[in-house]
Amino acid sequence: MTRSVPLIGDGERRARLGRRQLLAPPVRAVRAVRVEDVADAVVGLHATDAATVYLSACARLAEPTAAEVDRALYEDVSLVKLLSMRRTIFAVTEGFAPYVSAAAARAIAAKERATLLKHLRDHAEGWDEQRLAATERDVLAALALRGEATTKELGDDVPQLRETMLMSAGKAYEAKQSVGSRLLRLLASDGHVRRCRPRGSWLSSSYPWALVPQWPDVPVRDAKAEVVRRWLAAYGPGTVEDVKWWTGWTLGDVRAALGDVGAQGVGLAGGAAGLVLPGDDGPVEEPEPWAALLPALDPAVMGWRGRDWYLRPEDVPALFDRAGNAGPTVWWCGEVVGGWAQRADGELVWRLFRDVGAEAGRAVAAEAERLAGWLGGVRVTPRFRTPVERELVAGR
Repeated sequence: MTRSVPLIGDGERRARLGRRQLLAPPVRAVRAVRVEDVADAVVGLHATDAATVYLSACARLAEPTAAEVDRALYEDVSLVKLLSMRRTIFAVTEGFAPYVSAAAARAIAAKERATLLKHLRDHAEGWDEQRLAATERDVLAALALRGEATTKELGDDVPQLRETMLMSAGKAYEAKQSVGSRLLRLLASDGHVRRCRPRGSWLSSSYPWALVPQWPDVPVRDAKAEVVRRWLAAYGPGTVEDVKWWTGWTLGDVRAALGDVGAQGVGLAGGAAGLVLPGDDGPVEEPEPWAALLPALDPAVMGWRGRDWYLRPEDVPALFDRAGNAGPTVWWCGEVVGGWAQRADGELVWRLFRDVGAEAGRAVAAEAERLAGWLGGVRVTPRFRTPVERELVAGR
């Protein structure tokens, strides 16, 4: 007799999202005391835009403060930023970092090194593989002596970093790139250096570098399985396509990792085939109604390739830029219902795309007040701007 496949509907998926992504207030009050709790709950915090780490974490923390995120990033160094899944920078916990490094970051670093070496050969003078390796060693030695230093400061110790590459020569968009900026990014991808506390506010992109203690070596297959296990625990059910998109891996690697964790098949709305961890096909208690104001590139909105169960297709053009980057979103009970922005004077404004009722309106206003409270006078502009965010800032 054929065993029926458990079905997990859209409502159940939204209940899981509220609980497992720590967005429902009763859940975050218990499970989101430290920023490390949040990072592990969502597998990793998007960090391409420095502000997203703070905004995503504080949207889930029981007591949101920028100081708590600073502690993890720069004092305890219990959060590490890695160029990893989908060639995106993620902030992951120190214990998870070796798995992310082996599963994604090291392969990206190898490609980055090959690309940088080609650019150096084509657009700079006197560079080859040996000189690049020697320069890397010199940079690491200089950092060991200094403790921490900016790229500019390291250029005083290692003059090669001050050399430039002329990219797209003769074209209207030609530009010079410093060897230092590319090389430090490469060393970060390889897990040798990390970004330290910015010189300025937590929104600043001017930061020094420091050495990273070398992590234990994790076999690549084991690492990929652990990444997928955590993704299914936080985001499941999802499809094979969701996992492939989120990781940026080949289909073969995704299927192998799903097999290694024993992923179990479930049915999704519309007849799609979904996957969960073994035994994770039972119902989840629906949380109390909740609202959230989540930032650009938040893990919740960027967690799946297939988004119709929490985001109406007709709302996508307003909330995403042309490259597929999500802007700030307003949520109600597991669905994206609008967008928000912060104006030049610090005022938080939002637009709901449909009538979701008075209770939702009050809850959204309360979340805006909560966000404004911990932001204080800080003004945040997303790195990737979207149509509705621009319109709200302009007062349209």
